[in-house]
Amino acid sequence: MHPIDPFEQNQAGSRSSDHSTESLLTERTIGRHRTPARRWRGAALVTSAPFRVALATGVCCCLGVTAFAVSRPDAEGTDRAVREALVDRAAEVDRRASRDLERSALPDPLSPSPTLSPSPTVSTVPSPTKPAAKPKPKATPKPKPTTPPRPRPVAGLSQRQMDNAKVIVDVGADLKMPRRAMVVAVATAMQESNLHNLASDVLPESHSYTNQGSGSDHDSVGLFQQRPSSGWGTVRELMQPAHAARLFYEALREVPGWENLSITGAAQAVQISAYPDAYAQHEQRATTVVSALT
Repeated sequence: MHPIDPFEQNQAGSRSSDHSTESLLTERTIGRHRTPARRWRGAALVTSAPFRVALATGVCCCLGVTAFAVSRPDAEGTDRAVREALVDRAAEVDRRASRDLERSALPDPLSPSPTLSPSPTVSTVPSPTKPAAKPKPKATPKPKPTTPPRPRPVAGLSQRQMDNAKVIVDVGADLKMPRRAMVVAVATAMQESNLHNLASDVLPESHSYTNQGSGSDHDSVGLFQQRPSSGWGTVRELMQPAHAARLFYEALREVPGWENLSITGAAQAVQISAYPDAYAQHEQRATTVVSALT
């Protein structure tokens, strides 16, 4: 009788065990025990060595694929990510420069500088040229009033006498008086004051006005020696040659038919002098003076 080999004994035991397990699984595949039988069969599959080897191989493949995908990223995605990071960094630098005074901080020299695309050229349309403003015409300066030349003395008169004679003639022209009236007025002034604007020693007030000497014939003043006490006017008025001449012409107008009177008669009708014939001696000289001034 051969001794029993332990290895064969174990093999026999395994076959009997497998046979019993298979019988048990076969029995549970029918009736109400189909679901437990399937679970047991799946558990046996999971615990088997081939399954574990396949599972380990699959896990290794997945890890390799993942590692490859991580280590070899898509080039286009990388460029997009880099561009976005650079744009964000440039925007941050611009924001820092615009909100503080520190302009010396520069980007890290080790980091790549962003490549800025050239900005589109903006075409500037020239604005229409405004027409040049017309120069304003310069205002013509008004001529300064010039003093009329003083009349040249005639008939043996001085310049002062000739100036006073001109005042008498100019007032007569303003009043539209005829030339004969001007001769009567100049001849009267020659007799009364010798064509000088005189003050009066009797009236101290008369010396406070412009004068060319003084007389002592009562209160008579001015070119025509008119008396304030006789109602001719105030001392101030009678010391003004132009006003005194106007008073004489107005009084001459009131003499009826004065145009037909002689020079002496017309002058006496106005002045009522104590020497009525004295005016006649001045008629020729007065005529010469009026002719030179008109």
